[in-house]
Amino acid sequence: MIPKFRPIFVISVYVAIDVVCIFSAFYLVLLFRPQTVSFHISLQSLFSAVDPFRLLFFVWTLLIIFFHYNHDLYQTRREQLESLEFLEVVKSIVISTLFVIVLAFLLRIQDFPRSVMILNAMVITLFCSVWRALKKLLVNYLVANGYNNFNTLIIGAGKVGMSLANEINRQPALGLKIRGFLDDSKHGACGHWPVLGKLDSFQETIHREFIQKIFITIYPNHQTFIKLLEIAREEGLAVRVVPQGYQYMTQEFTKFNIGAIPILEYSDIDVDYHHRLKRAFDFIVSFCLMVLLLPLFIVLAILIKCDSPGPIFYRSRRYGRFGRMFNMYKFRSMVTNADELLAKLKDKNEVDGPIFKIKKDPRITGMGAFLRRYSLDELPQILNVLIGDMSLVGPRPFPIAQLEKEDLRQLRRLGIRPGITGLWQIRGRSDVSFHKLLRWDIWYIKHWSYALDLYILLQTFPVVLKGKGAY
Repeated sequence: MIPKFRPIFVISVYVAIDVVCIFSAFYLVLLFRPQTVSFHISLQSLFSAVDPFRLLFFVWTLLIIFFHYNHDLYQTRREQLESLEFLEVVKSIVISTLFVIVLAFLLRIQDFPRSVMILNAMVITLFCSVWRALKKLLVNYLVANGYNNFNTLIIGAGKVGMSLANEINRQPALGLKIRGFLDDSKHGACGHWPVLGKLDSFQETIHREFIQKIFITIYPNHQTFIKLLEIAREEGLAVRVVPQGYQYMTQEFTKFNIGAIPILEYSDIDVDYHHRLKRAFDFIVSFCLMVLLLPLFIVLAILIKCDSPGPIFYRSRRYGRFGRMFNMYKFRSMVTNADELLAKLKDKNEVDGPIFKIKKDPRITGMGAFLRRYSLDELPQILNVLIGDMSLVGPRPFPIAQLEKEDLRQLRRLGIRPGITGLWQIRGRSDVSFHKLLRWDIWYIKHWSYALDLYILLQTFPVVLKGKGAY
């Protein structure tokens, strides 16, 4: 088939399938509800003169096709999730149904049964969604087995470029066959793919490797970026660009225009809603824990008092959500002048980054060593969760004196409430390097879910009981 006519053919096939689905829905619903209409129901009578609703059915069909087209439902978009395509089908049919209701009112078609209209909308939605799901499965199978794959070039062989290549490699249904990278500072091979040259060989590489898809993950300057776009335009190729700094962003991007200028917005849609649900869960659980653990609190308080002079609790100033400072509570595990002694011990720090920790800290009391080994000194932070300064699960709050505010990765951690436990707690605790801790915190923020929180909470208990990495 001639390539330029292929999209028209595909659209025509998709429209024809939709028409069959719509007519089948009309027929089956009327067959199911024959008492609601005054004519004999058959395939021939559905659009004949005996059907007083034939005009409404005909207009409804056209409206559904029109809105399906406007919602890009007559394209095969490999990157789109099935759930998103289903939502587009629902929106299209809901809008078309509202138009039909208005049309029925304007034409004074009063005998059209409401039950038939509602059932029609539901069955049409079902049919149009099911065949698209089946189509998606078929296309994924064919593409994963090599049908209609596209030779792909990635500009930039750094961390973002490699992450993109690995994601593409994990999703064969995208049909993107990576030929390699272009990068000014790397050569040889990166992962499973070669570095094909520098950015100035862009046009030559397009021809030599028969490139059909291009992804730009990094570019040294504005002039280079414009040049890449101009060459791609000359070659008739579309360019997809990974937003710079995307790795520091935790939510989705929203695209819109201000006049003729396209805008990518880092969107916090639904974030507040999820934060409220997470906060409600934290409040309920922390309240129950405070009630259940009150006897243990009293016992530990007595033991701390008997072990060494000083207060029962230790208050540490920490950064919370959006940089708001708060007092984080712990059972005291050190001598009362521990902060004064810190200056003499700083050169003995055994962990990287701004955090100070040594395995045999002379400031820790006898009772404190026991509390720290099983993380019992952290229990008063349940009160921080109860009053809203912290969450049960989240990035660990650092002491203000130890936090380097200019580090963007650390600032990103301040976007949500800090937690009592997190990935750092179940993957090594104090044995984890500072930079790895930061990476895990950013990963947690980007991939947060209720299931992930539950998983971390369940994994925390056995880790704490073993006492590994705690000092």
